[in-house]
Amino acid sequence: MSENREISKNMNKSAADQDLAWEEVSVEHIVQDKWIDFRRAAYRFPDGTTFSPYYNYSRRSYVVIVASDEEDNYLCVRQYRHGIKQVTTEFVAGGIESSTGREYITAEDAKTTHEDALTAAKRELEEETGYTSDEWEHLITIPSAATVADNYAYIFRAKNCRRTGEQHTDSTEFLRMVKHSAEEIEELIASGGFQQAMHVMAWLLAQR
Repeated sequence: MSENREISKNMNKSAADQDLAWEEVSVEHIVQDKWIDFRRAAYRFPDGTTFSPYYNYSRRSYVVIVASDEEDNYLCVRQYRHGIKQVTTEFVAGGIESSTGREYITAEDAKTTHEDALTAAKRELEEETGYTSDEWEHLITIPSAATVADNYAYIFRAKNCRRTGEQHTDSTEFLRMVKHSAEEIEELIASGGFQQAMHVMAWLLAQR
C-alpha cells in the first residue's frame, strides 16, 4: 500500500511540474566519439520562447568508494586531475563499463549489457589499491552534474578492507594509494586539500 502511495505521489509531482519543463527543439552533436557526446541544444521554455545555446554532454556513470581497512584507515589515491591541473587526494573511483566500449551510454545502448555498479566498485577498489572487502553498503545514487550531464554517481561504503593482491591500473592511470585517518581527511577537507566535490559528499554520507 505504501509503495502505491509513493508512486501516486511521484506521478502527482510530475504532473504539477509540467509548467516548469523545457522542450528540446534542436540538438547538434559537436563532438561524438568513443569518449564523449558533447552537444549544443536549443530549448523552448514554458512561456513559449526559445533560447540557444545550452551545452550538455553524456559520459558514463561511475562509482565512488569510501573504503577503510581493518585499522580504520581510509584508502585514498593521489592522482593528477587535468581540469584543475593539480594532483589531488580523493577516494577510489572509476567508470562503470559498457559492452559498447564507449565512455557513455545512449538510449539505444541502455538495451545492451553494462556492468553492475557494485561489481564496478569492487573492481575499481581492487585495481587501484589491491584491497578487497566483504562488507559493502550502497549509500546513494545521484546525478553527477545535473545542470550539464546525464550520468550518475553511485556512492559505496566498504569496511574492513584487506590487501589481497597488487595494484593494477589502466594504461592512462598514474596514481599512488595513500592511507588517512578520519581526522586527517577532515583536515584535508577543511583546508581545501580534498578537492572532489562528490567525494566530499560521499565522506559526509558515510559519517552519518
